[in-house]
Amino acid sequence: MLESQGLMPRAGQRRMIAEIANCLGSIPAEGDESGDSNGEGSGEGEPPVCAVEAGTGTGKTLAYLLAVLPLAKVLEMKVVIATATVALQEQVLHKDIPELLEGSDLDFSAALAKGRGRYLCLSRLRALIENGGATSGATKESATNGGATKEKDGSGAPLQGGAPPRTEPLLMELYADDPQEAEPGDLQLYQDMQQAIDGGGWQGDRDDWPEPVADAEWRRLSIDNARCMGPKCRDYRECCFYRARDEAEKADCIVTNQDLLLSDLALGGGAILPAPERSIYIIDEAHHLPHKSNSHFAASTRLQATEERLQRLQRMGRGLLQAGLTDAAGGEALQSAVDNLSPRLGEVRILLQGILQQAGSNGGVMDSRDGESRLAFSHGIAPEPLQAAAEALCAPLSRLCGLLRELADALKDAAEEEEAAAGDRGQAGQWFPAVWAMYKRLDGDLALWRSYAEPDQPGTAPTARWLSARREPPPDFGLSSAPVLAAKDLQHNLWRRCGGAVLTSATLTALGRFDMFKMRAGLPEHSLLLRIPSPFPFNEAACFQVPRLGCPPSQTERHTALIARALPRLLQEDEAALMLFSSRRQMLDVQEALPADWRQRVLCQDEHSKARLLQRHRQRVDEGEGSVIFGLASFAEGVDLPGRYCTHVLIAKIPFAVPNDPLEATLAQWLEGQGRNPFMDLSVPDAAFRLVQASGRLLRHEEDSGRITLFDERIVSKGYGRAILDSLPPYRRELLTMDFS
Repeated sequence: MLESQGLMPRAGQRRMIAEIANCLGSIPAEGDESGDSNGEGSGEGEPPVCAVEAGTGTGKTLAYLLAVLPLAKVLEMKVVIATATVALQEQVLHKDIPELLEGSDLDFSAALAKGRGRYLCLSRLRALIENGGATSGATKESATNGGATKEKDGSGAPLQGGAPPRTEPLLMELYADDPQEAEPGDLQLYQDMQQAIDGGGWQGDRDDWPEPVADAEWRRLSIDNARCMGPKCRDYRECCFYRARDEAEKADCIVTNQDLLLSDLALGGGAILPAPERSIYIIDEAHHLPHKSNSHFAASTRLQATEERLQRLQRMGRGLLQAGLTDAAGGEALQSAVDNLSPRLGEVRILLQGILQQAGSNGGVMDSRDGESRLAFSHGIAPEPLQAAAEALCAPLSRLCGLLRELADALKDAAEEEEAAAGDRGQAGQWFPAVWAMYKRLDGDLALWRSYAEPDQPGTAPTARWLSARREPPPDFGLSSAPVLAAKDLQHNLWRRCGGAVLTSATLTALGRFDMFKMRAGLPEHSLLLRIPSPFPFNEAACFQVPRLGCPPSQTERHTALIARALPRLLQEDEAALMLFSSRRQMLDVQEALPADWRQRVLCQDEHSKARLLQRHRQRVDEGEGSVIFGLASFAEGVDLPGRYCTHVLIAKIPFAVPNDPLEATLAQWLEGQGRNPFMDLSVPDAAFRLVQASGRLLRHEEDSGRITLFDERIVSKGYGRAILDSLPPYRRELLTMDFS
């Protein structure tokens, strides 16, 4: 098979295939409850899990496909491949799997699974076309007022005495969270899409549309789970999303992304993807999984947004009453619940303002770059008054969510009731998405307040909790919470429920150990942990050099000036290079300090989209010009510039994490409370991991070569620096003694 594709067999790839197959060999066949508890890497009665760090060039995609697919076919299990990026998703589905099928006698089917938001909603498309490009029920008045519709009776006069408003403008307000959605959209685009769907040339997948679709346009066309009526929708049989899901359910191998996998697990598993118990998961780029899990199980709320929802809910109650979809008792119940909540939110606003002011006077408030001030609560423990306020909010908010859930269920039932009049079914169908969306948003608020009201379990990793405030008027406050470790959520939802799991990436270890990844991901103790080195000749192909600057990065101004002086001397005029920074401010300052002719060679991250920047860089190199990319952390991973497109990677300093991140700060405090050293146990391994990734931008193919320059002498002068240096691939090492002063 390898020969047919022009590939070379690799010892590391063969070992990866054998170890994965051996580890997963303990999975019992369907109906066999005993299983084989003697399989290497498996605990008795527990699903087998293996984590494989396979260096660049190992051929890990082909290895895990060959190891898992035949076994899954025998066991009659599904294979779910979850990647972190769309690019890898498409490569696996459209390149790696077809090549495997072509070059082997394996027989299996594969399909792509994406989230609902990547597919067009036929009902929304048709409504947009019917309304000339405007969202259903929109009026010019509601659009120009940012969704705040004036309430008028049929004659256009203002309502008197709380009389019900007109329904259609109200529905528009409830749907349009973004006021821009109230503006008419691109009618010609909608008609072209309808024609493409009718002709069978397009299946409603955003990524397959021939031209990029702006986010604002796509929001009008797509729908989330909160607003989808599912089988009760008139377009269900032709629905783009459900058709794609049906195809995926029939496939032996499903290629998806980690976010959709986590969403499915949060819904109990088997809601979007196959049931975990009969699935073997392959998680590629697995180093992303802990962070994605933390984000997925996080909660947040903003007071102003909640207050606005309650105001809309009052108008919603009147509209439902007018439409005959609730009775007076139901309307009174909603109004009573809102009346209980509104004053409590006002009290919380005053409380948060006082907490922030007190912390500010003590120097505990940090400014973030998104225009907000932020206060991370020590050890993730909110002040007692805030805990009490959160507890007081939970009961009325829970009551309100219960009322909305009951109302949404009733509307959904009414929408499909065959004996009801068509108009009644239509009104219920119109109102259901708005009521359900309101329920889901307030239920999300409830999750946040519960996380503040309920203390963490003793002996477990804490939840990070923090307060943010908008620095510019009008004032607004936000509260957030997130688990500092993904361990608990992944153990409960994945490791203990799956048929088996393979986690792989080019970078899983830090300082040569799996300790940090095991802690963050909560891998079971019986997990098989395997490192397969890259076959690349690092010592011959690359030199890792450290200039003698005589200046630590903490002396920011001087360090910046020295980098600006060094670059013209270290880079050749026609060289293709990637310069990575940990600070946006330093990146911009270095660019400004460069000589004018060198500034023209720089392509800075803030000046172009990532795709456009990489395209311009390659174009310059193809034309024989020098080109230097200036980028931040997002360019230290996933950027593929092989061969002559990158022969020099320069790194401003050891990439330690930002110290004011609430999750990392809370985790560090927890580790310190256990008698551990957060710097050595967390910061140093994390920095080593990031530096391996950053330096890995140089050698993408076996024939590549070049230099890596780190402007940070701590890598050789500090004990922790030498530990980081020794964890890098075996590049040639050189200390540069040039005078850059």
